Amino acid sequence: MLTSTLPPIQSSAPPLFSPSPMTPLSTASHAPAPPLGGHVPYSSPVAPFPSPSAPALGSSAPPPGPVQSAPPMGPPTTGFTMTAGYDITRGHAGRTPQTPLMPSFSSAPPMPGVVTNPMMHQPVMSGGLDVGSPITFPEDHEDPRMGPDGTSGGGIWGFIKGVADNPMVKTVLDKTKHSVESMITTLDPGMAPYIKSGGDLDIVVTSDKEVKVGAVRDAFQEVFGMAMVTGEASQSNIAPQPVGYAAGVKGAKERINSLRRTGIIHEKQPVVSVENFIAELFPDKWFDIGCLILDDPGNGVHIETFTQATPVALEHVQQAQTLTPPDYSLRWSGLLITVGEVLERSVPNISRTDWHQAFTGMSRRQMIYSAAKALAGTYKLQLPPRTV
Repeated sequence: MLTSTLPPIQSSAPPLFSPSPMTPLSTASHAPAPPLGGHVPYSSPVAPFPSPSAPALGSSAPPPGPVQSAPPMGPPTTGFTMTAGYDITRGHAGRTPQTPLMPSFSSAPPMPGVVTNPMMHQPVMSGGLDVGSPITFPEDHEDPRMGPDGTSGGGIWGFIKGVADNPMVKTVLDKTKHSVESMITTLDPGMAPYIKSGGDLDIVVTSDKEVKVGAVRDAFQEVFGMAMVTGEASQSNIAPQPVGYAAGVKGAKERINSLRRTGIIHEKQPVVSVENFIAELFPDKWFDIGCLILDDPGNGVHIETFTQATPVALEHVQQAQTLTPPDYSLRWSGLLITVGEVLERSVPNISRTDWHQAFTGMSRRQMIYSAAKALAGTYKLQLPPRTV
């Protein structure tokens, strides 16, 4: 077997850097940053050194080693592209992020004896972009809810104010309010005085009987919407059963005067007085009628009206005349015994206070209510507009 000895071959590349503390072989210059929209090529500016030794015994020279450069000291910059059509808000539900996700690099200070990569000297990219950047931030616009006078014109209060000023909405609300009140009063009639009591109108009825006070209250609240109606007991100072129109009007006025004289009501208090009487409208044909008087000295209003006439049998009137003594002191104004008392004695299941229901199918309260409603309507027309 033949053996041959060959000299060792140096195949390693020479070192890139000098071992002695000398000035670096090459110094990187600060090159301007490549354009933002293009790819950045990555190459080394350092060339390899020539081999200090030659190959021995005529052998072929080894291939040169790979070109090496200083490792990068920051994140790679290749592959980053930014075009005008790129939307940085993508993936954020259309909202601009608080900190744009843009790469920012800073250059490290050069170290002695190390060749610096020129790509590391990129200018620091800050959050602010130039005018041509597609990234937009919200502008400071004025609050559209603010009115011209600086007051808030929006929000829930602005909506309520706008709705309340709408005439159609007012009409709907009034109808709804009326419907609700009607439902409540239908289910519980006793709630009507509490719902509609109040307002600027204050009426006193010259009686404490519900048949009169309730009828007048319902009528005035129906006409005026809101009215405070109360009753006070009073004296008519005439016969219990007045006879004739003059006696009926006299009794109604006396009830008003008695309340004013005793100081129960003041001199300018609006008052409604009700007094029933009988009258012979035709020979031997008698009728029961109610007289209603409204007196309002403060506004100079005085109105008189009457209820519908209810027929009364002649025999019942004659019985009341027979039961009245001839020397009765108030015989000039009427009878001592009322027609209701006669009917209560002679007809079973009849009340002296409301016999109208049995004979006509309409209660006395309904009759007073009808007349009181006409009285309230006339009174409303004669009042000054400011008080209505």
